[in-house]
Amino acid sequence: MPRVYATPEQLAAWTGQPAPADAERLLARASADVDAALLCAYYCTSDAGMPIDPPIVQALADATCAQVEYQLATGDDGTGAAGRWGSVSIGPVSLGDRRDDPRAPGDVDLAPRAHRALMLAGLLPGVIW
Repeated sequence: MPRVYATPEQLAAWTGQPAPADAERLLARASADVDAALLCAYYCTSDAGMPIDPPIVQALADATCAQVEYQLATGDDGTGAAGRWGSVSIGPVSLGDRRDDPRAPGDVDLAPRAHRALMLAGLLPGVIW
């Protein structure tokens, strides 16, 4: 079972808005993004793989909520497909372009606030303590 680091209630508190109907799905996908960003991080976990140190628990919840907030703001549904194409129309002229920057497969589009929460908790860039 995948690890999910935040609840719909925590997401609502983070955003100041009611959690969306699909909050559990969004939180699961955002938690997977956080996991991908933490491949080199070392922290104490339970037998289920969940963090046990309260500051780490909070940082992962904050990062997960920030990731969902970011994806909602950019129109992404957690698949990574949103924001890849743009278009401009001026009268009868229409132009389209790709807006994604070159990334290696597997790179995570991590929200700036998620990155900051993980960095301040000492989890990035893969700090071993």
